[in-house]
Amino acid sequence: MITAKLDHVVKEANNIYSFYFHPEKKIDFTAGQFVEVHLSNSNPDSRGTKRWFTISSAPELNDFFSITTRMADSRGSSFKESLRSMKKGQEIKISDAMGDFVLPKNENIPLVFIAGGIGITPFHSIISHLIATKQKRDIRLYYGTRSSDELVFNKELEAYLGSNLFPVLQNAPMNYKGKTGFLDISEIFKDIKNMDCLIYISGPEPMVEKFKKEFEDMGVNKNSLVCDYFPGYI
Repeated sequence: MITAKLDHVVKEANNIYSFYFHPEKKIDFTAGQFVEVHLSNSNPDSRGTKRWFTISSAPELNDFFSITTRMADSRGSSFKESLRSMKKGQEIKISDAMGDFVLPKNENIPLVFIAGGIGITPFHSIISHLIATKQKRDIRLYYGTRSSDELVFNKELEAYLGSNLFPVLQNAPMNYKGKTGFLDISEIFKDIKNMDCLIYISGPEPMVEKFKKEFEDMGVNKNSLVCDYFPGYI
C-alpha cells in the first residue's frame, strides 16, 4: 500500500469533484488503470472503508494523481462523506494500479470510446496522456450525461478530439444542437467507419453490460470490446 496526502480539490461540474493527492512515491500506472483507495473512518457503514477508483489524471502529472467522483446531493455513504470532509494534508492509502482498460500498443487501431456519466474518468486519463506525449490517435468519444451541468473535462476532450467528441444529454437546454436523449448503441454502430476498431465502454455496471451485449448481438467480436465497470453508480 502507498500513502498519499490530499493536496487540493477541484469542483469539475455539478456534484462532481476531483481530489488531487501527493503520493509518498511516484505511482507506476498506465492511463486508464484503477486503484483501491482506503480511508480511515471510526464508524463506517456497511459498505466499508475502501472503494475502487480509476485514476483520472495522466501518469505525466508527476507529483500528483487524481480521483474523480460524484457526490450525493444529500448525505451519502460514510466513505464519500469522509472523502468530502478531508482537509489538505490528510492521508489515504492506495493499492498498486491495475486493470487492462488501456490503449492498445498499435497506434494505428481506430478507437471508439463510450462513457456514461462518471465513466468518463479513464478516458480523461488516457486523453490527457495522449496530449502530454503528443500522440495522435483516431478516436471517437460518445459521452452521455444527464445534463450539460454534469459534463466534465470538456476543455481537454475538445482540444484533443474536436468534432469527434459527441456529448449526449438526457436533459438538453433550449437551442442545444448536439445529440440528446440516451446513448444509443445502434446509432453509434452506424457511425463506426472502420469495424477493425476497438470499442471501449465505461460507466455504471448495468449500462456497460447492456451495451456489451447489444454490440455482440450486432456481430461485434467480443475481443473488440474493452469494458470498465463502475459498481455502485446508477
